[in-house]
Amino acid sequence: MPRVLLIEDDPSVREGVELGLRRRGHEVRTAATGEDGLEALADFRPDLLLLDLMLPGMNGVQVCHRVRESSQLPIIMLTARGDDFDIVIGLEAGADDYIVKPARTEVIEARIRAVLRRIEEPGGSRSAVEFHGELAIDRAGLTVAKAGERIALAPSEMKLLLHLSAAPEQVFSRQQLLEHVWEHSYHGDARLVDACVRRLRNKIEDTPGEPRYIQTLRGFGYRFGPL
Repeated sequence: MPRVLLIEDDPSVREGVELGLRRRGHEVRTAATGEDGLEALADFRPDLLLLDLMLPGMNGVQVCHRVRESSQLPIIMLTARGDDFDIVIGLEAGADDYIVKPARTEVIEARIRAVLRRIEEPGGSRSAVEFHGELAIDRAGLTVAKAGERIALAPSEMKLLLHLSAAPEQVFSRQQLLEHVWEHSYHGDARLVDACVRRLRNKIEDTPGEPRYIQTLRGFGYRFGPL
């Protein structure tokens, strides 16, 4: 079972989530502050990070930035409120998904499995390495390189790129991408898609404001180039 690091300052939430995940077979390590969580990260080596957005001292966004400096560890943000501004900041910082508290353990478990499937599933039966201009996508090895240099992608970024590039020139709506990449079968949050697209463009595009690979069709969605 996946090893989970939970950084949450509220004792009741922390204990409740930890107990629920342990009952489902997860090995769980907890921390009450961002600083303690970063120390536990190197020692515990989790498969996924559950990260509260509103932490005392170093907040969840700062922790997320620190993690992303050296790791593409899957991150799910926890937020006690559906505040649009805070959620967008968390997603822009590199979170793969978010959950609004309070959330049932089965919901958290489902999100954990969905995020981890993005890095466990093979890219498909097509040729393992595909070249799109300067971009090389290794579907079997789940790696991406541009002009010969490896690009580190978070799980949601990798799954999004794999899905779009599997059907060049096909337009996908935000809802379709939510269903295929994030496994949100209900009318999900399009901000997940838009934030992930922006992060992906910043990594693979020469000029993110004038994208060559991930193109926007206003009113319809996104498609993969290159032009």
